[in-house]
Amino acid sequence: MATIRNFGVLAQLRSEASHHVIHYRRGRVKRSGRGLVFWYRPETASIAELPMDDREMTLFVKGRSKDFQTVAVQGTVGWHVVDPELLASRVDFSIGLVGGKPQKEPIERIEARIAGVANQAVLQELAGEPVRVLLDAGPEPMRRRLEAVLAADPALAEIGIAVVSVRLKGLAPTSELERALQTPTFEALQQKADEAVFERRALAVEKERAIAENELATRTELARREKLLIAEEAENARNRAMGAAEAREVETATDANRIRALEGAKIAAERDHVAVYRDLPPPILFALAAREFAGKLDTIEHLNVTPDLLATLLGGLGKAPVAGIEAR
Repeated sequence: MATIRNFGVLAQLRSEASHHVIHYRRGRVKRSGRGLVFWYRPETASIAELPMDDREMTLFVKGRSKDFQTVAVQGTVGWHVVDPELLASRVDFSIGLVGGKPQKEPIERIEARIAGVANQAVLQELAGEPVRVLLDAGPEPMRRRLEAVLAADPALAEIGIAVVSVRLKGLAPTSELERALQTPTFEALQQKADEAVFERRALAVEKERAIAENELATRTELARREKLLIAEEAENARNRAMGAAEAREVETATDANRIRALEGAKIAAERDHVAVYRDLPPPILFALAAREFAGKLDTIEHLNVTPDLLATLLGGLGKAPVAGIEAR
């Protein structure tokens, strides 16, 4: 905003570089430019101050789609002054000559004109497509269309302003329509989630089955190996038993042969012994028996030898000679 200082019948104006000042005197342009500093007489002057920086306005349009569904469009539109003298001739930008404040509301009038053009373009764009097509396409096609319309609109060019940017935040249906549109997607997502859960469960069951089959195969293999081990141990036991039995048979046969040999030797010796005694006369056998008996007695307290017994023995000895003994 310009700064004005009054000095009696004269006043001084100092403007900023971002504002264009037009000094009119008696209805004609005396000075025009940005960042001017000049003296003037308030009673004969009229001054307009126009902003030259980029301005942004809020855009909000609610309309109906081709299928009669309400859709809201929200965004911003940027604009600036391209011909300040033309704009000052069409819109009142005059300021007070004492305080320098605007006398009207020119910015609101300009933005109202921009909003009118933008609203008409948005409503036409919404009415041309069903709501599903609009929402699926998003705000970018409408933004490009709106930007082209505002750039080519003669109602803006004829007052000396230009649109420099259009930004749309999005297209929003009503809450009821949004829920209705979200339902199929939500159901599809829920179905996919259920399918994912089912697949995870099926995979878990498959893994559990594979683990159970693996455990069963392991137990079967262990049982088979245990069976083979038991069979091998039984075979080894049988082999050991057969070996022990064969060893016992060999030992028994050896013992039997040894016993038979010993018994045969004893029998042969006894046979020879009996053969020796068989040819001896009874008195000699009696004498040998007496001797054998005497050898087995520890003490003899009484021995009765009768004359008859002695005569019998002596008589027998004299009649029957022993081999190697001759009676005389």
